Amino acid sequence: MFGVEWIEWVGYTASVLILVSLLMSSIVRLRWINLIGAGIFSLYGFTIGALPVGVMNLGIVLINIYYLRKIYARKEYFQMVPVDKDTQYFNYFLEFYKADIEKYFSHNNFQVNETTVGLYILRNMVPAGVFLATEKDTNILQVQLDFVIPEYRDFKIGNYIFEDRKDYFLNLGYNTFHSYAVNEKHENYLGRMGFVKIDRKKNLYEKVIQ
Repeated sequence: MFGVEWIEWVGYTASVLILVSLLMSSIVRLRWINLIGAGIFSLYGFTIGALPVGVMNLGIVLINIYYLRKIYARKEYFQMVPVDKDTQYFNYFLEFYKADIEKYFSHNNFQVNETTVGLYILRNMVPAGVFLATEKDTNILQVQLDFVIPEYRDFKIGNYIFEDRKDYFLNLGYNTFHSYAVNEKHENYLGRMGFVKIDRKKNLYEKVIQ
């Protein structure tokens, strides 16, 4: 194609993947994409007889595998801490991540009151996310904000909230979550968390826990 040998396209593909990996804010995604790119680059190097390229990138593959195994084997500590109404830190958090929050949620005027379930999610003692939901019915919580900072978007916090700590919400008397999806990424996330679309026109999703 375009007078370029197929093996050169392999090299270009590997280069693009390695470049893309450096744009990832999530260290897990960075290492996975970098691993794939380095693996292809290693194949490219051995195929064209460039042993330094092949060996070096094979080493990068092994390094990525080593750290990915450590990441997945590491036992992490999660904790939910209630959000106090109108605290300086809460307002600062929302303002700092305002642009990112607006990508996934249709408004940014989030209020904490008597009917709000507001939680900071700590991951290894780092404030990694904020969860806000308001009572929609006697047993239904309407999710207003389920935001995780970019460095920790690997679904672990979502699983922690909706699965590992579902007893917290059941003890409060809630067994159902509702959430409106605002874009495709948000829809994919809700699907991964076990939400089911119940209103296609409004893009409303529901998750029942028990």
